[in-house]
Amino acid sequence: MIRFFDILFSSLALLVLSPLFLVVMIILRFTGEGEVFFRQNRVGKDGTKFEVIKFATMLKDSPHIGTGTVTVKNDPRILPFGKILRRAKINELPQLINVLKGEMSIIGPRPQDQRCFDVFREEDRAEILKVRPGLSGIGAIYFRDEENLLHKAQGDMMRFYDDVISPYKGRLEAWWVKNRSLNNYFLLIFLTVRVIVFPKSMLLVTLLKDLPPPPQEL
Repeated sequence: MIRFFDILFSSLALLVLSPLFLVVMIILRFTGEGEVFFRQNRVGKDGTKFEVIKFATMLKDSPHIGTGTVTVKNDPRILPFGKILRRAKINELPQLINVLKGEMSIIGPRPQDQRCFDVFREEDRAEILKVRPGLSGIGAIYFRDEENLLHKAQGDMMRFYDDVISPYKGRLEAWWVKNRSLNNYFLLIFLTVRVIVFPKSMLLVTLLKDLPPPPQEL
């Protein structure tokens, strides 16, 4: 049933958003480095690799510069128009194509590159691989302010990401897999829209009281 709604919602969204896509594509083509889409291999269901599709918001070689696939606050690799797209989460919308193709779901664990996926606990990785990764999900909602968290971290930001943020993110994603249902699917769609409009909303924690407790550092 979830796959039915994935196809329905992604098809409708691509149709409705096509004028916006066209405008964004034209602007990207004639600004920055002229790149329109960013594609990168991510870990999908059953460990299958697939190319996630996003609007290009960073320097073309950004995965090999600075903090790699982890983005920090005021990241110098982000292009001027890219900041606008990222703030409104418009850069993520081409992943609706991944959803329609069956590589992703509207809601699920966020797709990780192999390096970030490997930081998750083994038991969490095993759970995450059971489902399609999501355009949004519990980890994306909880860590919507991840760039600011990294900015406030004392010491090595990448160590903080690997030792604190990533393991807890993996536990949240594994929680979703174990509690996956149509009700939670629609609830997380609602919460995704809410945190885009109200970025500081903590309704997720209020409604889902049985989430794994966060580490003290968070």
